[in-house]
Amino acid sequence: MKKEKKVKEKKKKNVKNKMASPKKKMLIRTFLLVIIAVITCTLIVPLFKSLNFGLDLQGGFEILYEVSPVDDSKMTKDKLNATYKSMLKRIDTLGVSEPEITLEGDNRIRVKLAGVTNKEEARETLSTVASLTFRDSEDNLLMTSDVLEAGGARVTTDSSGRPAVALSVKDKDTFYKVTNAVKDYENNMIVIWLDFNEMTDSYANEGSMCGTDESNCLSAATVSEGFASDVIIQGNFTEEEVTNLVDLINSGSLPTKLTEVSSKTVGASFGDATLTTTMYAGIAGVLAIIILLIGIYNFAGFISAVSILLYTLLVFAAFWLVGGVLTLPGIAALILGIGMAVDANVLTYSRIKEELLKGRSLENAFKNGSKLSFGTILDANLTTLLVAIIMFYFGESSVKGFATMLIINIIVTMITMVAITRFLMKIFVKTKYFDNKLSLFIGVNEDKINKEKLEVKEEKTYNYLGKSKYFYIFSIIVIIAGSFLFAFKGMNLGIDFQAGSDITLATTEVSKEDLSSDLKELKLDEVSIDITSSETDIRISNELKEEKIEEVESYFLDKYNASVDIGVVSNVVKQDLIKNAIFSILVSLIGIILYITFRFKFSYGISSVICLVHDSLMMLAGVILLRTEINSMFIAAVLAIIGYSINNTIVVFDRVRENLKAKDKEKISKDELKEVVNRSIKDTMARSIYTSLTTLLPVIALLVMGSREILTFNVAMIIGLVAGTYSSLLIAPRLYVFFAKNDKKKKKKQVKKEVSEKIIKGIND
Repeated sequence: MKKEKKVKEKKKKNVKNKMASPKKKMLIRTFLLVIIAVITCTLIVPLFKSLNFGLDLQGGFEILYEVSPVDDSKMTKDKLNATYKSMLKRIDTLGVSEPEITLEGDNRIRVKLAGVTNKEEARETLSTVASLTFRDSEDNLLMTSDVLEAGGARVTTDSSGRPAVALSVKDKDTFYKVTNAVKDYENNMIVIWLDFNEMTDSYANEGSMCGTDESNCLSAATVSEGFASDVIIQGNFTEEEVTNLVDLINSGSLPTKLTEVSSKTVGASFGDATLTTTMYAGIAGVLAIIILLIGIYNFAGFISAVSILLYTLLVFAAFWLVGGVLTLPGIAALILGIGMAVDANVLTYSRIKEELLKGRSLENAFKNGSKLSFGTILDANLTTLLVAIIMFYFGESSVKGFATMLIINIIVTMITMVAITRFLMKIFVKTKYFDNKLSLFIGVNEDKINKEKLEVKEEKTYNYLGKSKYFYIFSIIVIIAGSFLFAFKGMNLGIDFQAGSDITLATTEVSKEDLSSDLKELKLDEVSIDITSSETDIRISNELKEEKIEEVESYFLDKYNASVDIGVVSNVVKQDLIKNAIFSILVSLIGIILYITFRFKFSYGISSVICLVHDSLMMLAGVILLRTEINSMFIAAVLAIIGYSINNTIVVFDRVRENLKAKDKEKISKDELKEVVNRSIKDTMARSIYTSLTTLLPVIALLVMGSREILTFNVAMIIGLVAGTYSSLLIAPRLYVFFAKNDKKKKKKQVKKEVSEKIIKGIND
């Protein structure tokens, strides 16, 4: 009896140990997960501070130049590149650590100098064309670049086949006289200088540094005879050194002029305030997403929260590695990207819950759910990536910055929110601790699980398609109302689309009457005056030039003791911006319809694009009705919603395609097709609403707490997110049914025609 009692006690102890083991594993792994979260949070802050911030986040100066030849010659890419090289060397003298210089189109250069406080010095330094001079070893001037053909320096080789620089001489007489005289000097050298400074430059001191970035001395050559033809500068040059020397010589002899077409100054106080408010908004938005996910998915939501932190860290790391400059639009893209990235988790979790409700074990449900959701996630992210690439390629300035961050977001999403999240999910599923605690793990009510059959109980599906008419009627009313208001009042166009100047004062202790009087005194034409809770925005139709900008800044600084931020946009820039915006949207729509047609069918593709047009029109009508300013960030919002909305639509259509596999597509009736589509809408309804909420939360936080500079973006995004959600769930499926049935009718007619032709042919035979 005692022996049997001991055996029973031992068995009980073993059972107890087996039951304790999963719990112990779960606790250890949870502890490690918490440590990962803490370490990640600790690393995010210093990594963020090490990023390069744009001028809108730390103050500075931005200017856009139009480059044109001073003579009648044609503007070429080589001349533009040479001017770029010259400008880059000149910026070094301003002490700017991370300048942004970009070529736009065939004849423009945009310069962003974050941290620059002396705008007048920067403007003067940038706009002066480089000065190339030829001097002797004692720094006496021998010749200027006038003796050379404009942009005539080129890469060549010497008699030994080594890299050298060929100079095309225009004034051969002068060149011969000078070289013939120098050959008889005791130190028979000609030194080529770029922007020689008589106060600081000297060959005696800088001869050893000639040809390096540390000196304005480009080259020093020994002259053994007089030259009356083109000449070659030779030495122990590498290919890279020769190419760089050619660019610098051409920039000094280039007959180009720089015309300022737009500019913007941002005070340090504006930049600091913008960065602070935007980051607080970002933190609030991310916290709201984390709370929502944990509330819906419990422990799985906690895993997603850790993934979001890892996601943020990796995005910052990737941006740091590529040397990106973080701007306000970039932060907006990051916060928006977090909301969109969560969608990958929501899709996976929704699939896992469906598998659990079919009665599968947690381990099998995890495997099946992960597998079923991957294709949808991939398609959704690829279409968004397509739009982001189009934005980057065709966009300018702020839109390009937004696109860069969005591209990084999408890549990192596939790493963290798919691969890492699934790995973390797997190690907790393997503990077996949650096998009988499905509600705690992922929010599944065990009472709803059909444990006897691996199938969901059939229920009559709600007629979502029947209710979709109310939504497209609502859309038609909004679009018509927006069209009427546009016809009578037009749009509230921002400076990007209207041309003129935007003056922002860091004060609210002013009145519109006083400011109107100030503008008259300054002889400026008022467009609008807007006094917000934190600053005052003045719009004028005048395109301010350098002298007038200084006058306006001094006037408001003296009168109101307020920091002044002035942006100027010319009519030329306005026209190009409008053209690029329209072209970017059209290319995005064409790219999407081709991709979806390839991955699905044309009926899916055309339905999707019509919905995207609907979303864009709703955004435009919405901002017109709300009188929100339309600027370049509105275009970024439209393109972002195109990517987001197609993401949602693909999820619904992917489920439609999956549910149709169980049906005979050729024999399916219209009512049966509607039933399949309604069931697909039901299957994806919760996921779509959760995804929209996780994207809306950070955007709302940005709207409430963020900077005025992205107000248009936030308003447009909220309108687009709402319109995109119901169009993806209800309007796109309704359109698909219409096109699918019409396509089927055409096929039936074609089949009947072919049968008739065969019968007639058989009778004739």
